[in-house]
Amino acid sequence: MPEFIYEDLLPVGADTTEYRLVSKEGVSTFDADGKTFLKVSPEAIRNLTEVALHDISHYLRADHLQQLANILKDPESSPNDRFVALDLLKNANISAGGILPMCQDTGTAIVMGKKGQHVLTSERDEVTISRGIYDAFTNLNLRYSQLAPVTTWEEKNTGNNLPAQVEIYSDFDHADEYNFLFIAKGGGSANKSFLYQETKAILNPTSFIAWLEEKLRSLGTAACPPYHLAIVIGGTSAEFTAKTAKLASTKYLDSLPTTGNARTGRAFRDLELEKEVFTLTQKLGIGAQFGGKYFCLYACLSICLSIYLPDCLSACLSICLSVYLPARLSACPSICFSVYLLVRLSSCPSICLPIYRPVYLSACLSICLSIHMPVYLSA
Repeated sequence: MPEFIYEDLLPVGADTTEYRLVSKEGVSTFDADGKTFLKVSPEAIRNLTEVALHDISHYLRADHLQQLANILKDPESSPNDRFVALDLLKNANISAGGILPMCQDTGTAIVMGKKGQHVLTSERDEVTISRGIYDAFTNLNLRYSQLAPVTTWEEKNTGNNLPAQVEIYSDFDHADEYNFLFIAKGGGSANKSFLYQETKAILNPTSFIAWLEEKLRSLGTAACPPYHLAIVIGGTSAEFTAKTAKLASTKYLDSLPTTGNARTGRAFRDLELEKEVFTLTQKLGIGAQFGGKYFCLYACLSICLSIYLPDCLSACLSICLSVYLPARLSACPSICFSVYLLVRLSSCPSICLPIYRPVYLSACLSICLSIHMPVYLSA
């Protein structure tokens, strides 16, 4: 008889995220039955939700900004690549002012919570989180994107970006913590996420790379590259494959193991395949927009993810491709001990902008502007 052995399907590693303090209000601890419990008020969760959605709509991670800056320094990048990278950095600089979001598609609010078994709340967390989402989208300059089905053939905008997708899971390993993943999923990345049902005949290097090249070309530039690309092969169900791809595209699964386990069937990252896929994306010629090298961002920094999941012997092979936009709208806040924290995003992206020497126009250049006439330049 085979030995019983258990391991999480997605065994993520230690959290190395740098956090900033949001508040200490509404969070407390108490001891009972020899255990420490974390008590979280609805106001704390509601406030954390609103702040998280504000931050992911206006700020980016420092490593992401640096990747865009590296495109400007790469002598092999095309003029189109550099134009897009520079524009994204300028846009991030404007967005960091906290008034206008970095993308007009401020997305569907998606929240995943992992609630420790010793965390106590006083109302349905789905309701509390939805209130925070409502606060963010009605108080900030964010677009309402949710359409309610009135009939089978008629839709109407809800006017507050609700409903949201809120999923709460129990967490035994972090009993006195409440950890979240907040995503503002834009329509472009959603439209360019694809689930394929293939046979295992493509599970060899030559066939898979040829298949992948065809699919990547079909993505095109509609979802605003350079992309964060996630590839998930296999899965206990097609639905789980698609969900894993979404998590991978937000960097949530960066710390997965890099080797498989024949006894447990855990998911793992194939780092060599990631490098090969990244090289493939550079050779496509699509680039950041209409020609170039940077269809995707740098692979060895876990941007181009290739994850293999266990699958059923008699089923088709599920493969999901998921892209995330350069806006990178995701954050992982945490409530623990007597504080609640939010991932530290960069509020000063200007440090990644190139420094230009001033260019002085010739003194004999005159510019005539009129609301009734075209612009004339004369020397």
